[in-house]
Amino acid sequence: MTTAVQTPAFAEGIQYFGELLPGFETYGQTPVIGDGQTSITDANAPAAAFQTLLYADALRYLTLQICASKASGHPGGFASQAEVYASLVMLGHKNILTEVGHHAPGFYSAMFLDRSLEAMGIDTVLQLRDKFREKDGLIGHLSGFIPGILAPAGPLGQGQHFAMSAAKLHRDKLFPFTVGDGGLGEPYIISAMQHFHTAFPTVTNFLPVLVWNGYSQEHHSMVSTKTNQEMLSYWQGNGFEEVILVNAKDFDDKNQAGEYVDSTLFSLDKRLGFTQAILAGVDKAAQSAMSGKLTVFIIKQLKGAGVHATGSKSHNLYAHHTLDNADIITGLKTRALHLQAWELVRTNCERAGGGSSSKVAVTESVFPVPSLGTLPLEEYPAGEAKVSTTAMGRLVGYVGQQDQNFIVSNADGNEASGIANINQALKIIHPTTDDLYFQAPDGQVYEPLSEDACAGLAAGLALMGARTLWCSYESFAINGLPIWQTVTQAMAELRRPTPSTITLYTAGALEQGRNGWTHQRPEIEAYFASMMRNGNVFPVFPPDANSIQVCYDWALTTQNKGVVITASKSPLPIRTTFAQTRQGLEDGAVVLQDTPGEKQVVLAVIGDMTLAPAFAAAAFLKTEGIGSKIVSIINPRRLYRPSDVAWDTCSEPDGGFLSDAKFAEIFGGTALIGLTGGAPAMLEPVMLRSNSPRDTFAWKRGETTATAGQLMAFNGITAEALCQRGLELVG
Repeated sequence: MTTAVQTPAFAEGIQYFGELLPGFETYGQTPVIGDGQTSITDANAPAAAFQTLLYADALRYLTLQICASKASGHPGGFASQAEVYASLVMLGHKNILTEVGHHAPGFYSAMFLDRSLEAMGIDTVLQLRDKFREKDGLIGHLSGFIPGILAPAGPLGQGQHFAMSAAKLHRDKLFPFTVGDGGLGEPYIISAMQHFHTAFPTVTNFLPVLVWNGYSQEHHSMVSTKTNQEMLSYWQGNGFEEVILVNAKDFDDKNQAGEYVDSTLFSLDKRLGFTQAILAGVDKAAQSAMSGKLTVFIIKQLKGAGVHATGSKSHNLYAHHTLDNADIITGLKTRALHLQAWELVRTNCERAGGGSSSKVAVTESVFPVPSLGTLPLEEYPAGEAKVSTTAMGRLVGYVGQQDQNFIVSNADGNEASGIANINQALKIIHPTTDDLYFQAPDGQVYEPLSEDACAGLAAGLALMGARTLWCSYESFAINGLPIWQTVTQAMAELRRPTPSTITLYTAGALEQGRNGWTHQRPEIEAYFASMMRNGNVFPVFPPDANSIQVCYDWALTTQNKGVVITASKSPLPIRTTFAQTRQGLEDGAVVLQDTPGEKQVVLAVIGDMTLAPAFAAAAFLKTEGIGSKIVSIINPRRLYRPSDVAWDTCSEPDGGFLSDAKFAEIFGGTALIGLTGGAPAMLEPVMLRSNSPRDTFAWKRGETTATAGQLMAFNGITAEALCQRGLELVG
């Protein structure tokens, strides 16, 4: 090996340089992506394969070096598909996503090579190393905080949602995403793509790239025993019209054992042949996907190809894998490029796709959404019984009619949730037109029987810049929450504003009594209660049909938030005006009834059905000479103290919190009882700040009952119990 004496600034920190590969004088003198071009012009040209191979090795080198600089990170999985990533970029495709958070160091290497990371002050390889796995730098798993990175990655089984969402909004661009063969075992990946393809058969410009390397994190992958034909049949049987598989073993001239081999050990001619096959296959796959065919590209190559180890041993580095470790040094020296090769690779990367990913990726600009004008709110008179979800559904239909990109998703069915008016206005997306069921191919209601698919498309579209609404029963939504949480966390880090991801949860635990305990899962509210401290998650609890309209209107004006609206699908009395809810959204809560007395019990209530026992308890207390105050908690996030919440760490910070004086005005009394039909954790901000003797009434567990009242009684939530506890607290 030779060491360069003088190096350009970007190369500072590269520890080892190699000799020029044979053929460089023929195929490496001129960048194959010419000045003013955005991709190679001929995928079959020898120079294209040669320079793509150099790029793949550059990615491997940087991936290994930045991981070893912190003795941490995951080089093996990305290394096994480096030729595919390099081919995509050389062909001009830079909107590349992944479900594999462990591919992060490879993606960071790519963002460095095309100069995207200069937007965050990373200009040299030394800075790339220093910033890896640092809080203000290149965090361990991918995030939209990083310039050029389209979507978060880490929880497996989610990448397809982001790719499909982006593909739907940007029909003229390709959105490849890598899927590990270990991650292929995650639920829903294939079914999500199948349902999406049935609903949107012309949106095929997303391209799954299966990294079939034979190994998962710590052992052989469960699909490692499949034959090539079985793998082809698997994808074909799941509706993929074009399945392209390139197997490194077909090019092996070193007699490597096993079905999975390392192409970096081949002779240069065979390495170039393998790279040429990848380049041509990726080009064919891209054209197929862009032309209306559901397509998958599969690379079969041993995990860890070209880095410090192979198989699962290459998956991550351990504490001894420093830059002084013998295996790391050998890996780096073997992949080391000549300085001229580095400069050639960098030039191609800068030109590919029309510039750095930080400038050309679709998520680097705000997606335009049409104005909604003024929503047609309808204020109902006090005391009238109305269904909250139906009132909101009318507004949802209006939003969809103003915004053609707007999508509503619901795994359980809108009609069952009291929002059939959404289907009537926007139509369920289905290839079979049926007026009885409000179905049409060009509808805007997405109804797969999968919470993951519903949450995935709705949250993914919101992350990409479009308006959406995910609807669910509170009892089932837990299966869609992982990706919703991923997206809300990503929104907190984004470098651009995007519409909040909004959800509507109907038929909470109290309405599910007749269906048995399997349909009653209020722990979801504890999930949201904990997420409130993130800073950008806002669960809201409108007490009636007037309130829910104002809550939805407000949610549509917000950005980079996760807004959770929980409401009943049963007709309940109107208790608020629009003005009261607007005040409640700002303050966190609103007083519905104030009965003065020398001693006063404050009933702080979350929800709509739970107001019934609260009002009855207030009447009982009055007969005992005790005053009461009924407070409807509409926006509990506002009730925390600013120091309780990481609001100031969010990219679109919301620092609105109720003042101490206002808190005392609303919640002050002789005693306080917090009441919810869900998880008591949602009452935490009130319990933290109140100085009164206090207690909570909340859900305990489900049971089969005929009415919501019976279910509340089973959980100890009755007017009599509230009254008795109130009397005990006031002494």
